[in-house]
Amino acid sequence: MTITHSEPGLPGGIYRPLSDSDVRQIAEASFEILEKSGMAVYSVSALKALEKAGAEVDAANNLVKLPRSMVEDAIDSNPSSITLYGRDGNYDAVLEKSRVHYGTGGTAIYVLDPDSGKRRPSGLEDVVLNARMVEKLDNIHVFTINVFPNEIKAKDEIDVNRFFHSLDNTTKHVMGGIYSIDGCRKVVKMAETLAGGEEALRKRPFVSFITLIISPFKIDKHYGEMTCFFAEKGLPVVVPTEPMCGTTSPITLAGNVLTHTAETLAGITLVQAVNKGAPGICGSVGSISDLRSMSNLAGPIERGMLNSAVAQMAQHFKIPIYATAGTSDAKTVDVQCAYESAMSSLITAMSGANYIHDIAGLMEFDLTVSYEKLVIDNEILGMCQRVLRGIEVDEDTMGLDLLISKGPGKDYLAEPHTVKHMRDEFFTPQLANRQKRESFSADDDALCRAKKIIEKVRKSETKPKLPAEMREKLLGQFKEIRAL
Repeated sequence: MTITHSEPGLPGGIYRPLSDSDVRQIAEASFEILEKSGMAVYSVSALKALEKAGAEVDAANNLVKLPRSMVEDAIDSNPSSITLYGRDGNYDAVLEKSRVHYGTGGTAIYVLDPDSGKRRPSGLEDVVLNARMVEKLDNIHVFTINVFPNEIKAKDEIDVNRFFHSLDNTTKHVMGGIYSIDGCRKVVKMAETLAGGEEALRKRPFVSFITLIISPFKIDKHYGEMTCFFAEKGLPVVVPTEPMCGTTSPITLAGNVLTHTAETLAGITLVQAVNKGAPGICGSVGSISDLRSMSNLAGPIERGMLNSAVAQMAQHFKIPIYATAGTSDAKTVDVQCAYESAMSSLITAMSGANYIHDIAGLMEFDLTVSYEKLVIDNEILGMCQRVLRGIEVDEDTMGLDLLISKGPGKDYLAEPHTVKHMRDEFFTPQLANRQKRESFSADDDALCRAKKIIEKVRKSETKPKLPAEMREKLLGQFKEIRAL
């Protein structure tokens, strides 16, 4: 069973929840918040970098106010185009304008076991299997490491194991969060060794990193130090923010978008304060809260709307954006799981968000990854790609001469025009069963077909993606890497 290839980087921008006037108003308000209210900053490196760059720093209270001119200068110096390189060149993700790419994400702590179907803690073997699955799923362009290896207890071993086993099982770009500053150093050193040196990695970064702005308006010590480290190295770093309507942001969608925008601009300002021209990526992970339970929700349509609006703001500032969509609050791969994932995936893709993470496999309040959902989401993304491709209108595709020459009452089945376009005009699903009822069998629905794809990957020979000599070198250099 083959899985259709989808070209990365199709343009979006056809869904715009904000008017041009709305965008300008939110932009102005963002500058005002950062200048008048500012950010709480608990990282010594961040405080020093921001003060040196012109911020008003009250070190005693860890308060930093960012003059408008400083934020505008950071926006201007941040690259408007950032490429997340794959190691073989087939899946380079060029984040710019309204070009759209998709990937995994979430660092879930559970998976739905592909054998039992029951939820269990994720492990290092799940990092490997997810990477292998993503390597085979053509509509997923970037592998953001999406599960946590629960069996690894030593904090200084987590990061190097997650990144090594990801790089060893997919050639697509690998992005991930980091759990310690020591982990930052080790993973970057490993990537530099694999690239052939520090400059070679900076020139073609096949890894990138995620830190965090903590809502509301806080850069903590942990993430602040890591952001500064990656900025100094000149490697792509996402500075996402995760405000929740009614808890860590105003309850209104407009208030949430404003919080998102101001916070992530503060992150970009920090990156540029450390290293002017370093590749900073805006990040949008927010959603709404269930005020009955105080839970953060992953599946509401408003999450797609918020991320689409923040994508518009990023396009206004000409800064690449990392957005969130395709998630669900369902606990099983059911109807709710499908419609929540599909709706937010489609509108966020249509907004032109550059890299949409979490969009494949993630469910249950972003806590769990399902392998079946990973495959089903790949098909949903193929449909999203077909929407972004649009309807191509020219003399050939309209078929005007053909329509006139055929005249009324004739069919087009045997025409050369039909043969020419029949394979590339339509999205052909691999999971959806389009047979008539008479030919349908209960073990051949979309979910069963997804399971068969998973089994095919699991049973296939595991071939390391790292060159043998380099693989042995890394295993020798980093003794904490666990063999599987």
